[in-house]
Amino acid sequence: MKLNNTTAQNSFKYGWLLSRIFPYIKPYMFRIILGFIIAVPFGLLDGVTAFALKPYMDYVIGAKTFEFDILNIHITITSIQMAVIIPFAVILFAVVQGVLRYLNGYLSTWTSQKITNDVKYDLFYRLIYMHPQFFDENSSGVIIQRYMGDPGTASAGIVEQLKTMTTSIFGALGLIGVMIYSSWKLAFIGVLVLCIAFVPVVLIRKRIKEASNRNMVIGGNITTNINETYSGNKVMAAYSLQERQYEYFKEQTHESFNVNMSLYKRSGWMSPLMYLIASFGIAIVLGYGTYLINSNQMTAGSFASFVTSLLLLYKPVKTLGNTLTGIQGIFVAMGRVFELFDLESEIKDCENPIELKGLNNGISFEHVDFEYIEGHKVIKDLTLYVKKNETLAIVGNSGGGKSTLVNLIPRFYDIKSGSIKIDDIDIRRYSLESLRHNISMVFQDNFLYTGTIKDNIMMGNPNASQEELEYAIKAAHLEEMIKELPDGIETMLGERGLTLSGGQRQRVAIARAMLRNAPIVILDEATSALDNESEAIVQKAMDNLMQNKTVFIIAHRLSTIKNADRIAVINEGELVELGTHEELINIKDGQYKVLYDVQFKKQEEMIPG
Repeated sequence: MKLNNTTAQNSFKYGWLLSRIFPYIKPYMFRIILGFIIAVPFGLLDGVTAFALKPYMDYVIGAKTFEFDILNIHITITSIQMAVIIPFAVILFAVVQGVLRYLNGYLSTWTSQKITNDVKYDLFYRLIYMHPQFFDENSSGVIIQRYMGDPGTASAGIVEQLKTMTTSIFGALGLIGVMIYSSWKLAFIGVLVLCIAFVPVVLIRKRIKEASNRNMVIGGNITTNINETYSGNKVMAAYSLQERQYEYFKEQTHESFNVNMSLYKRSGWMSPLMYLIASFGIAIVLGYGTYLINSNQMTAGSFASFVTSLLLLYKPVKTLGNTLTGIQGIFVAMGRVFELFDLESEIKDCENPIELKGLNNGISFEHVDFEYIEGHKVIKDLTLYVKKNETLAIVGNSGGGKSTLVNLIPRFYDIKSGSIKIDDIDIRRYSLESLRHNISMVFQDNFLYTGTIKDNIMMGNPNASQEELEYAIKAAHLEEMIKELPDGIETMLGERGLTLSGGQRQRVAIARAMLRNAPIVILDEATSALDNESEAIVQKAMDNLMQNKTVFIIAHRLSTIKNADRIAVINEGELVELGTHEELINIKDGQYKVLYDVQFKKQEEMIPG
């Protein structure tokens, strides 16, 4: 699946989305409920200021005495006392609201971060087990955006936005309660107008989905550009590609700008329209309120309290509108997240897999066909048998399928038809973990992880003893290099191990493969990018790695090929010749002989006699 072809087709199925996210919310339900409980009074307190205006206008400004009975006790509060009590009460409520705001914010942040982390854990776990072709088909930027960006948008925001919605709803309810208390007739008009003002929010759902999906793709492309600028910085400098990268970045950023402005052109009118509708409501309320006061159906204090409540009500209603818009964006991101959860690796264990415990006889390829793109075969009806402890060199024209062939053995890709067998059992019957545990691989460009040299070597076998580690270092000819480094084997490597030379990286990779001590060794052009001096050292390390192992080696160096037990010539995905160097060199007009004359003869002439 290509991730930039996202649809988020379930983004309007709110019940389904919430049921999918609920298992991540459930472990933190106590704190979430506590946050919602705090959100209720936090919202209701918005009505206190408006409610306080009624007694302030009627009793303080009107210089009236406030009298009431409680538990058969008659209480009298003068206008002077009321003038002191009401402001202090407002301040007290503001302090309480401030404390509730802090607690609510802390709980929201804590739960949101926890839920986001849990979603990211599960998504990343699925990502690391995806098949290699998934990574071939999707750029790094889109993968980062989808697997790290969307979970943050989807899960971090949902609790916060729902709490904001709760606060806004109860804030609105508190203010509506004050309005009804002041005048139910005016309250009916005010609430009706606000409901009408809310309609535009529903109309922009699809626009938000389209813009969100498009921005995700653009964001992924921008991240890819940055990654490529970093990883390909030498190529960029060598070929003066800075302007190309800059123009591409500008183009993508401008496209993101256009998407956002297009969304704003279609949704930006929502807020002005809401205010216009609300202004009609205020005008009606002012006119009708004046009539109620003049006809003694309402006091000036009640009217002031009502108008204040109505004006304050637009804040939670506007917040609620923005929150619903934000939640729609969250649901779109959530739809994309669960698209990822529904993806399955195409390379996985069969039912009841068996464990591979070493190699006893050999490896056979039986009428193997393979294609990356449907209808374009890369390996064609290939049949080959490699005995235990045999070294097979694989040669052929560039792009002929050599690397593809060896990548089929550890099941980086699955064949289209035919079978690959280890000890007469199809490799798809073995568990992936045990199959790959029995294979050591050294590539042309070996990836070293951020960490120490020791960390990178120990990846071959985390449980290896100190003696095994020392033997691997010695066999890989790393001793001299390690002695020269200030921190020795504990020297920290930069990203991808770029602080080491190519030959040094290869030897660290060989030590890693050595430590695994697997019966099957695959060497994919492990010396092709090295100079002669580095190659000589790496070749010695490789010779140690290959001892008493079944080896598949793709090489361009004649010395490596001549020392192999047999040579397989692969051309256009077909096995065209198979035999020893002497056998193949004597085939008149044979493809190996042609390759030898074109590529290898000069190497042989350069070797001192």
